[in-house]
Amino acid sequence: MAKKQFAATGRRKSSVARVRLVQGKGDITVNKKPLDDYFGSEIQKRELRRPFEVTATEGKYDVIATVKGGGFTGQAGALRHGVSRALIETDEELRPALKAAGFLTRDPRMKERKKYGLKKARKASQFSKR
Repeated sequence: MAKKQFAATGRRKSSVARVRLVQGKGDITVNKKPLDDYFGSEIQKRELRRPFEVTATEGKYDVIATVKGGGFTGQAGALRHGVSRALIETDEELRPALKAAGFLTRDPRMKERKKYGLKKARKASQFSKR
């Protein structure tokens, strides 16, 4: 019998994470690599595991994720968002705990676009009266 899968998408900045949760023993695979090989920083690894800690579901699901775009911190945030959404697919009663922790809110901060007449989004050339 096939194991039931729960899928969700998470986003942060310009990173997009496609996450699948499969019942298992807690293995996390990101872009076909183990979590420890993909993320170097312990903070980013902890960030990804936090939804499981908040909902007390550690070790119940294997995570298979594909992440594109952005840097490592944005990707970790996108993965956290996707895992949180997938956990709600497994059990709707987990929503209040994840909502209170702020894991279901999509972080809207993006890079601001460059404006004409300026060097960057806000940087202008030095002003001189004369």
